[in-house]
Amino acid sequence: MPDPTPSPLAWKPVPRPGLVTLRGRFVTLEPLDTSRHSAALWQAVSGHDELWRWLAEGPFAAETDLHRAVEAKKAATDAVFLAVVPVQSALAAGWASYMRMDPANGVVEVGNILLAPSLQRTAAATEAMYLMAGHVFDHLGYRRYEWKCNAENLPSRRAAERLGFTFEGIFRQHMVIKGQNRDTAWFSMLDQEWPARKRAFEAWLAPANFHRDGHQRLSLKEIAAAQR
Repeated sequence: MPDPTPSPLAWKPVPRPGLVTLRGRFVTLEPLDTSRHSAALWQAVSGHDELWRWLAEGPFAAETDLHRAVEAKKAATDAVFLAVVPVQSALAAGWASYMRMDPANGVVEVGNILLAPSLQRTAAATEAMYLMAGHVFDHLGYRRYEWKCNAENLPSRRAAERLGFTFEGIFRQHMVIKGQNRDTAWFSMLDQEWPARKRAFEAWLAPANFHRDGHQRLSLKEIAAAQR
């Protein structure tokens, strides 16, 4: 019979994600800051109340309300918030965070993602997710990277799968958000999976994969499938 004893890991706790600037060809991620980002964020999301449907806060009635929310995120100790700044505009058009950080076990979640309409379905948005994953795997040495969303949020679930996360199941009545039960869909990416995901991201982001008008030649999913 096989030995049921699990093999020991040569594991040591990893650093907690901190405020960091991550630069790519299409986007820069930088620590979320009220004075630098609030006004641009308000301009990017104002009038788009649908953006807040799946988030725990918002929509905000006034710029001052969004300003206070950004202040709270900047001061948060349980998450690290980064502004998503497309290189083309140099103006913040969203944010994302490292959250539920567990450096002792090498587990961290990417979440609380806000993308303005101008940022959605762009190379900058995809590159932002690539940079955040690369930072936790390549620089910090994490074992597991998580993505969670409302189980009814089909766009987020499709995004997770497109980005290379694996669906793990539904946690029923996992949370209460805005006074409603939330079933949560869980996704993950593991350290041993990251090298293949990284190659697919880099092939997709390469200049040769884009037409002169900026449209992709091959989708990220097509590239990942071809590399298997």
